[in-house]
Amino acid sequence: MSLIENFRNIFKIEDLKNRILYTIGILMVYRVGSYITLPGVDASALIAGAGDASSLLGLFDLFVGGAFSRAGVFALGIMPYITASIIIQLAGAIVPYFQKLQREGEEGRRKITQLTRYGTVVITAFQAIAFSINLIATAPQAIVVNEFAFTLTAMIVLTAGTVFVMWLGERITDRGIGNGISLIIMIGIIAILPANFYNEVTTKTNLILVIIELAALVVVIAAVVMLTQGVRKIPVQYAKRVVGRKVYGGTTQYLPLKVNAAGVMPIIFAQSIMFIPSTIGQFFPENETVQFLTAWSADFTGWTYSIIFFFICVFFTFFYTAIAINPKEMADTMKRQGGFIPGVRPGKSTVEFIDNILTKITLPGSIFLSLVAILPAIATNLLGVTPGFALFYGGTSLLIIVGVALDTLQQIESHLMMRHYDGFMKTGKIKGRRRA
Repeated sequence: MSLIENFRNIFKIEDLKNRILYTIGILMVYRVGSYITLPGVDASALIAGAGDASSLLGLFDLFVGGAFSRAGVFALGIMPYITASIIIQLAGAIVPYFQKLQREGEEGRRKITQLTRYGTVVITAFQAIAFSINLIATAPQAIVVNEFAFTLTAMIVLTAGTVFVMWLGERITDRGIGNGISLIIMIGIIAILPANFYNEVTTKTNLILVIIELAALVVVIAAVVMLTQGVRKIPVQYAKRVVGRKVYGGTTQYLPLKVNAAGVMPIIFAQSIMFIPSTIGQFFPENETVQFLTAWSADFTGWTYSIIFFFICVFFTFFYTAIAINPKEMADTMKRQGGFIPGVRPGKSTVEFIDNILTKITLPGSIFLSLVAILPAIATNLLGVTPGFALFYGGTSLLIIVGVALDTLQQIESHLMMRHYDGFMKTGKIKGRRRA
């Protein structure tokens, strides 16, 4: 079946078609909102402080689709929500109250979601104040109202904007297709790609260099896809059970452990952490001491930034994997279903075996993921790629685009398989089809 036919099948399924159209509509609303300038700002006189793509503010501008440099109402985007989520998840590992909420099931999750939203509002308010102070210091000619009035207005509008974006993301997750928060970040990144690619082409005098860079980008994308889809299969044997006249079990299945079980979330979490020093620096734009202490975070192509970013990515990969995968729960479920790993005793030994395998595959996965995350710095410093295009050469941008695209594609695949249509992936054609 051709690829075109597969796309046609999507629109044959009413529910899937409505979900996709709903998602597209929400993303269009987000993109339109990113072009609405804050009250009190003269857009024509505004100097794009994020014009330098090598600065961390330029990187932040990438995640919000250019809204930061335009002083848009969505200038802070969804990153405060990500930061709040990090804080809540870290608290879940050390604070008894949050640990209790995690064990309370659906009710606990609702409470955690509510606290995350409250945290988002608080974080956004502080970041909005920092944003307004920085804008007054860097582009005073663009501010047409009283400074205090602008700071107060910016805090209210930017906080409302982030809350609205958070709501849009949740609507996509509930009624659309894919993870809403991740899709909003991805669409902001893709929106800036054409301009950065055009700048790269016009900057290079040798077309062959551009072709080589594109070929290298394809190789990196292929490597990222392999990392994302890489699986370590653990054989699981199920004992035979006789129920009445029927025999159940006696088959061998596999327990798939993904090399990158955490997906793109460690990168997003790590990037949120890296924004903190620059945010502090925005509060004190004229303080030389603060600017000196936060100077290392001003350039994402710098080696100091890259080294710190590398280790934070490794940490969050292990941290998020530990949250996402519970070996004890796997072992207990396996035991209840009469399954066991050949050569491994059920119970504690199975837990230790799964945990050992998980550690062995997570370590190289986290290192490779972190190397890809700092590729923009390597591409800029060693290969001479322009900072704007280097963001897509590797790093956070590429990982988010590939990770989110694959996740969304898998959800579409699931809808197609449930209706007995061929999917886009080879594995789907093998496992999803049933014979009458």
